[in-house]
Amino acid sequence: MELQNLKHFIKLWALLAALLVSAGGQAALTIEITQGVQGALPIAVAPFKWEGKTAEPPVKIGGVIAADLHRSGRFTPLPVADMLSRPNESSRINFGDWRILGQEHLVVGTLRELGAGYEVRFKLYDVFRATQLTGYSIRTSGKRLRLTAHQISDIIYETILGEPGAFATRIAYVTEIRDSAGVRNYSLQVADSDGFNAKPILNSRHPLMSPSWSPDGARLAYVSFETGRPAIYIQEVVSGKRVLISHYPGLNSAPAWSPDGERLALVLSKGGNPDIYILDLDSRKLKRITRSFAIDTEPVWSPDGSAIVFTSDRGGRPQLYRISIRDGKVQRLTFEGRYNARASWSPDGKYIAMVNGDRGKYRIAVLELASGAMRVLTDTELDESPSFAPNGSMIIYATEIGQKGVLSAVSVDGRVHQRLMLQEGAAREPAWSPYMQ
Repeated sequence: MELQNLKHFIKLWALLAALLVSAGGQAALTIEITQGVQGALPIAVAPFKWEGKTAEPPVKIGGVIAADLHRSGRFTPLPVADMLSRPNESSRINFGDWRILGQEHLVVGTLRELGAGYEVRFKLYDVFRATQLTGYSIRTSGKRLRLTAHQISDIIYETILGEPGAFATRIAYVTEIRDSAGVRNYSLQVADSDGFNAKPILNSRHPLMSPSWSPDGARLAYVSFETGRPAIYIQEVVSGKRVLISHYPGLNSAPAWSPDGERLALVLSKGGNPDIYILDLDSRKLKRITRSFAIDTEPVWSPDGSAIVFTSDRGGRPQLYRISIRDGKVQRLTFEGRYNARASWSPDGKYIAMVNGDRGKYRIAVLELASGAMRVLTDTELDESPSFAPNGSMIIYATEIGQKGVLSAVSVDGRVHQRLMLQEGAAREPAWSPYMQ
C-alpha cells in the first residue's frame, strides 16, 4: 500500500486534512445522466394545471417529477413538446393518443393555491389498460412544494416498480473554495437529492470531513479541524445547534451512527494506535472494540446493529473486516484487489459498497455478502466515499473528472450512472440521508 498515493486510508491524524481535495462553493448541484438503463420505461408526466393568483406556479410540479424519474435511469419521460395533449384530469385523457406515442404510464395533476398554502392533486394511469393505479391529494406549504413533488415521485416509482423511491431524501457533502486572497474556505452543505436547495449548515476556515447522518435524518456527525487537530461534532441540521463529542489527543475521526441513534462508532488513537471505539451518546462512555498494532479505521454499522465493518491493514494492505459487537470475533471480507476500503452497508444488509484499488486505479465496487462475489461498478480512477441511498438502489460517491472533484452516483447493478457537478469549484465526502422522519 502506498499511502501517499491513495487519499483513502488514514495513518496519521495529520493526513486527514490532505484527504480534502479542492471542492466548491455553495452553488446548487447540476445532475447529468451519463448512462441509463436500456429499455427504461416510457412515461408521460403532463404539466400540472396551475390554479393560483400568479401567471406562473411557484414550482413546476410536473417538471420536478419528470426530472426525478429520468435521473433514476429507470424511466424515459416524454418531452412536453412531443405531447399531443396536456390533460389534468381523467375526463380529458384520450388514452389512444398516449398509446400512439408509446407511453406505458401517464401522470396528470393540478397545483391549487389555498390561502397561505397549496393543494397538489395527481393521478397515475396505466395507459394500455386505461386504468388509474394510484392518486392523492396533498396539502403543503410553499417551502415544501419541491419536497411534495419528490414525495409524489416516490409514490409513482414504488407503484410501478414495486420498490421504494428515494427522491424525498437529502445529501450532505463538503465543499472547499478559495477566496480572492487564496484562503481556503470549507462548507458542510445539505441539498435535496436532486441537488436543489443546497444550504450550508457550517462554514469554516478549517477542513471538514466525514459527514454521517443520524438515523432520523435530523443530525450530522462530522470531523472538524477548527481546534488545530481533528475533533468530532454532532450538529442539528435545522437549528444549527452543535455539540463537541470527541476531542481526545491524537486522532478523532470517521464517526458512524448506530442504527438506533444512541451510539457512535469512531476512530481514536489516544491509546497510541488508531482503533475502533463505540461511544454511548447518553453516558459518554467509551468501549474499545479493536485492539491491533495495525491501523483500524472507517467503521460502518450493519443495519441490525450486530456488527461493524471497518478498514484495516492488519493483513499487510487495506482490506475490509467485520467484527461482531457481541463477541468481538473478526472476519476478513475482501480478498480481490490490493486495496479495499471505505465501506458502506446497504440498507437491506446484503451488500457492501467500497473503494476497490488495483493497478493505481480506485473505483467503486460492491460485495455481495452471501456469495462473496465482488463487482466493480465504475470506470473512473480516483473514486472515494461511497454512500448508499436509503432504498439501496443507488450509491453516491466522490471522484475526479478533469482534475476537478465531483460527486457521482451509480446504481447497485452498475447500469445507471449520474454526475453531480457544482457550477463553481468541486465537492467531496458525500453522504446520502436516511428517509426523513
